[in-house]
Amino acid sequence: LLALFPQQSGLYEYKIFGGLADCPPKLCADVYMDLDFRKEWDQYVKELYEETYDGEKVIYWEVKYPFPLSNRDYVYIRECREMDVDGRKIWVVLAKSVAVPQCPEKPGIIRVKSYKQSLVIESDGKAGSKVYMYYFDNPGGMIPSWLVNWAAKSGVPAFLKDIQKACLNYSKST
Repeated sequence: LLALFPQQSGLYEYKIFGGLADCPPKLCADVYMDLDFRKEWDQYVKELYEETYDGEKVIYWEVKYPFPLSNRDYVYIRECREMDVDGRKIWVVLAKSVAVPQCPEKPGIIRVKSYKQSLVIESDGKAGSKVYMYYFDNPGGMIPSWLVNWAAKSGVPAFLKDIQKACLNYSKST
């Protein structure tokens, strides 16, 4: 896990390289894209759904933050593409925040207005996947350094373990 600290904003960008054993890339992408299933395995999801506004699919996601911090919510669009690069199958998921008037901010929840994520998944040559993720958001408000440190050292690696476990359970449930 590599956390970059851009001078200009004082916010972290995360770049994650990892392996998910026994999770083939297509399964991994399917699990990642399945919002209903994510509610089952991601303990930080408070609310998560997809809605269509003006012909565009938009996702609303409220994330539980530890007490006494306010929860954060995201309104974003995303796309998943299966690509062929020199004979290698690669799944790419891109997501970015959008402003949607039909999805106004809620009292007591801080809207994350600047969010972007890129996820690239490919076979590890065996039964699993290699995963690269770039992640940036501006969570707003004052985030204590203990929470930033937890996210970098524990939260993000735990997310990879959670998605690996979810992949194994997903194949059983579908």
